[in-house]
Amino acid sequence: MMKELFPRKQVIGFIFSLVLTAVALLVYFMDMSFAVGMTILLVTAFIQAGLQLILFMHAGESEDKTTIYTSIYYGMAIAIITVLGTLLTLVWTYQFQ
Repeated sequence: MMKELFPRKQVIGFIFSLVLTAVALLVYFMDMSFAVGMTILLVTAFIQAGLQLILFMHAGESEDKTTIYTSIYYGMAIAIITVLGTLLTLVWTYQFQ
């Protein structure tokens, strides 16, 4: 009975989140190049975001999970378009003048 009530997935997810945070802190404390550090930070950030979404926000447990995941993909696409559009107009445009 107690085994069924213990939130095993959430505890494992929390420990994994702590490990990912420790890896991100190591980027700060270790002397590594900018490209390597940013790559590690981006990878750990996306893994952490997915972990939080799936385990702690229960995105895949509802009946309308297709709608939830579609909204997430749409939001990510809009964010990427916004960032790339901003870079295009603010940074890359000045290189061609």
